[in-house]
Amino acid sequence: MNEFSALSTAILPTDDRFAAEVSGFQTFRGRRPDVVVAATGAEDARAAVEFAASRGLAVAVQSQGHGVPAEVAGGVLITTGRMSGVRIDAERRTAWFEAGVPWGPVVEAAAEFGLAPLSGSAPHVGAVSYALGGGLGHLARRYGYAADHVRAVEIVTADGQLRRVTAESDPELLWALCGAGGNFGVVTGMEVDLFPVPRLFGGALYFDAHQVEDVLTTWQRWTRELPEEMTSSVALVPFPDVPALPEPLRGRHVAHVRIAHAGDPEEGERLVEPLRAVGPRLIDSVRVMPYREAGTICNDPTQPMPYVTTNAMLRDFDDAAIKTLLDLVGPGAPQRCVVEVRHLGGALSWPAANCVGNRDAAYVLGLNSKVDENTVDAATTLQNHAMGEMRRWSTGGRCLNFLAGGSANPEDVRAAYDAPDYARLRALKSAYDPTNTFRLNHNIPPA
Repeated sequence: MNEFSALSTAILPTDDRFAAEVSGFQTFRGRRPDVVVAATGAEDARAAVEFAASRGLAVAVQSQGHGVPAEVAGGVLITTGRMSGVRIDAERRTAWFEAGVPWGPVVEAAAEFGLAPLSGSAPHVGAVSYALGGGLGHLARRYGYAADHVRAVEIVTADGQLRRVTAESDPELLWALCGAGGNFGVVTGMEVDLFPVPRLFGGALYFDAHQVEDVLTTWQRWTRELPEEMTSSVALVPFPDVPALPEPLRGRHVAHVRIAHAGDPEEGERLVEPLRAVGPRLIDSVRVMPYREAGTICNDPTQPMPYVTTNAMLRDFDDAAIKTLLDLVGPGAPQRCVVEVRHLGGALSWPAANCVGNRDAAYVLGLNSKVDENTVDAATTLQNHAMGEMRRWSTGGRCLNFLAGGSANPEDVRAAYDAPDYARLRALKSAYDPTNTFRLNHNIPPA
């Protein structure tokens, strides 16, 4: 009998189910734990943490598997995909969901009451992990980060205790949980605020490659005077020539403008006019839509893939920054790279009782490259060079949600926080997890 037999839901590397269990959305150099605990509830997670801590083993957690750090080898991996409960309290305007729930079911359940969570662009991203890392979604400039509206967290800490953490019961731990990822335990459930947003004026504007510079220039000037109700981003996407894509996008390098206006539709229509005036669109889907269709705005891929990614918080994104970025990773770049610039500000700049940092940034720049073992070095070199050249416009900060693979390194994780907050997090880590049991993540080491 092996030592892992004490875990009733253990899956070992010799088990036929193991490969599927450890696989997530990010498939490049994935997780290689000693054992997987396929948790069906909070007690399974608690037993797994207690088991690991008593043997000095590290613990990692996976819901949907988007933000896999650079190296996850050994230890205990707790998968939470079977924990799928969702409850809506329409009177209190809150949602409670378990650790394995992606945003899609939460959005659908809340929509029945004319409410919406601060969900992200992709309905298949795990709701808990998204909120723990900050959470930057379609309603962000109007209501802030998802972490700003977490009411309660159910968590198993390194001592094997299952706790319910609120601003009343433990404000210091809640402050740390909302923004520090999985550094303080295994979150088994979360309660968040909902908002009376049954519909959006939103959608996508797709422009062809020869319009990319005009689109970026117009968009960045347009963002200077926007009301908080308007949240937007621009992505430069090199689409492959495959039948699965809409015909207007096949084989094209496009500028994809993403629009989400949580206000009067007529005002939204007026605000979008300068973007439409750039020229003909390959696709224009901007319209009044139910919030449950907000996932169509970015239309993020749903099939797992191998990729490397990085990001930087920007203080500005002016004409010179646009030219620099296009020269390096635009349509003429030597390698395919998806580029996204998101507009921040508004409620994202408001102070909040959590550790999400870099609230003074005006934009966040993200780079994402699909890779394999033969192309990863070139893609990483290109991304690093581009970020180096964009340093002139950077605040030096990072967005935790968008760090994965090699970018989930100690320096970049530290840059996701304001310096005093990072020191405070390390002190709290020493109190709650002094042996760094929860280290196979975007790790914040104990002081």
